[in-house]
Amino acid sequence: MIHLYCGDGKGKTTCAMGLALRAAGRGWPVAVAQFLKGADSGERAALAHVPGVTLLPVPEMLPFLFRMTPAQRQAEAGRSAALLEEGARLLRTGRCRMLVLDEVCAALTCGLLEERAVLDLLDCRPEGGEVVLTGRDPLPSLRDRADYLTELTAVRHPYDRGFPARSGVEF
Repeated sequence: MIHLYCGDGKGKTTCAMGLALRAAGRGWPVAVAQFLKGADSGERAALAHVPGVTLLPVPEMLPFLFRMTPAQRQAEAGRSAALLEEGARLLRTGRCRMLVLDEVCAALTCGLLEERAVLDLLDCRPEGGEVVLTGRDPLPSLRDRADYLTELTAVRHPYDRGFPARSGVEF
């Protein structure tokens, strides 16, 4: 089935990684593809120690999209397309039963991924294959395909009072 965690609230990645952890705990092979993120995240450090979880490579550091030069943006689009294809291959060949596409919604809305490529992955997933999508502002085509659709809504966040993102909580 297809799971979509979206909205403006905190916790989309956290939900997806929790589901990945649950699946791995039941012996499912899991692959995690993260878009627009670098290697410095607590979830990657923890999941790297979980048997059955494959973390697809990400750059050590990645500038925010609005700070990328046109050349960096083009390189990130190429990396994102390759990352999506590798995740699709792992799902197609049975090397993973659950594929997490973290921040795929952002990669789509900012033009780093082609909608058709993501929809092909979703529409051609093997029987029993679970795909988990996260991000703000999902395209209508993703919302329509989701079997599970969870919207996280921001009600209050310390960032609104000037607190920066905190290691171990936000990343």
